[in-house]
Amino acid sequence: MQKNTDLKEKWDVVVTKLTEQFSEGDTLNLDGIIYLIGVQELGQGQREFKKDEKLNLMHIAICKLLEPYGYYEFDFFDEDGWPHYKTLTELPNLKPGEQSVLIKEAIVNYFEPLGFF
Repeated sequence: MQKNTDLKEKWDVVVTKLTEQFSEGDTLNLDGIIYLIGVQELGQGQREFKKDEKLNLMHIAICKLLEPYGYYEFDFFDEDGWPHYKTLTELPNLKPGEQSVLIKEAIVNYFEPLGFF
């Protein structure tokens, strides 16, 4: 139970800090935070992205977040500087609530070394 409480508290810190820094009033949701991580991982700064690029940014973030869990591994950067990952292990079939907990835990783990907490 303590692990869930710690995760919730740290998740709330992530949401609060990122909302204050990147949102104009609306609280960022999970997808918004994943998108921001994708922008960070792309490393090309803040700019306008096309719809398909936004989906690719979210994919980059998911791969980066789940890499420590052994699901993905960085493969290469393409000619435009976009990172590509290869699948090492298929993701297990998780219920929506379990998916949410996994990705929130991965996001908290992503921000932990950055001194967020």
